[in-house]
Amino acid sequence: MMRSRVFVVLAIMLLCCSGSHVFAQLGAQATDLSDAAKTFVSTCEKGDFAAAVQPFDATMQKVMPAEKLRATWQALIGQAGALKHQVRTRAMKAQGYDIVFVTCEFALVRVDVKVVFDAKKQIAGLFFLPADTSIDYRSAPYARLTSFRSIEVTLGSGEWALPGTMTLPQGKGPFPALVLVHGSGPQDRDETIGPNKPFRDLAEGLASQGIAVVRYEKRTHAYPQKMAKLKNLTVNEESVYDAVAAVKLLQNTPGIDPKRVFVLGHSLGGMILHRVVKLAPQVRGLISMAGGTRPLDKVILEQSTYIASLDKKDSVENVKRIAAIRADLARLHDPNITKTPETLIMGASVHYLLDINTINPPRDAMRLTQPMLILQGGKDYQVTEVDFANWKSALSGRKDVTFKFYPNLFHLFMPGNKTPADYEKPAHVEKHVVDDIATWIKGVR
Repeated sequence: MMRSRVFVVLAIMLLCCSGSHVFAQLGAQATDLSDAAKTFVSTCEKGDFAAAVQPFDATMQKVMPAEKLRATWQALIGQAGALKHQVRTRAMKAQGYDIVFVTCEFALVRVDVKVVFDAKKQIAGLFFLPADTSIDYRSAPYARLTSFRSIEVTLGSGEWALPGTMTLPQGKGPFPALVLVHGSGPQDRDETIGPNKPFRDLAEGLASQGIAVVRYEKRTHAYPQKMAKLKNLTVNEESVYDAVAAVKLLQNTPGIDPKRVFVLGHSLGGMILHRVVKLAPQVRGLISMAGGTRPLDKVILEQSTYIASLDKKDSVENVKRIAAIRADLARLHDPNITKTPETLIMGASVHYLLDINTINPPRDAMRLTQPMLILQGGKDYQVTEVDFANWKSALSGRKDVTFKFYPNLFHLFMPGNKTPADYEKPAHVEKHVVDDIATWIKGVR
């Protein structure tokens, strides 16, 4: 689902810890740690996972033993294709941790292997992320920057307070308002993926049309260390509670119409709208943007198989990788798996995956009274036309549900070709998607 990061399999790989989104450059030890990170990647590429886990700290040794690292690496290869070469490294520092990004060229897409080192130079965290090329981002042409102002806000309070941005139209209002809920993975407030920032596109585009928008750092992005320590993590702690906090923030903001606050969920965010409404029933309307409808393990396998089909040169290895992924996911259906809910499957805890698999978005949406807008791209291989059909089958009888299908757009609602390379091309959420959302919100009274 994407999370949010490019692939579902990659998106859920929050393995241990990382730093915050505010970094400082490393000092003299950057070269040593960069070499260590590169060596780690090379060791994984060689398949020597027993050696690769040697630099792990005690926590990583527990949650990511050699066989689990092997399965994780195989899942990565299954999604991104074979590793061709390491492109570059960059080093940063956050909250006492040193972080090295090893940008790797895989057969199908570039990936940043994010290796987190503690003070003892042990590996304390590991992430696989789409290569970050967003430094050259420019606002979409349809964003009229003088028609709104951006305000830094804080969602909630206490240990899980989150930084965010509210784009508020110029004028007195009262304005309708929208909360943006991320896909899976440790997303930032812009839902940055490669060179693209779809949530910033939406926020600025909609604010240009008189709709206030709140977007915020996902909890797994702002507090990765604390989140990694949660024993019974569910999607509620990951996403739902913070979406509810964003709704309350908007309802108490001067210039916002408290009776016209809407929620848009992208990918995983589109799956959990019913849980948000359960805690915030005053929400006026809901938008599912490439919202999944099926169990996550089935979707992961489907995506991995599709990605493997694009790689014609390594079919034997791809068969082995898919078999390994299938075997790992099959454990989720072992009746005894609930006895060890802390077990990791594809980098996510069983407890988390079982919680996700209780969600049936179309069925759950049938019980809601809020009007809905369902959006789907035809070039999306992560959330597909099968999911769109599931939404229509459940909700097409309701007059207050609108369906929009965009044949040439992929998961980020940008033009695509149904391949991982789509995520590396700089683009913006298509203007007609922003216009459709704005028109729908303004039409709901």
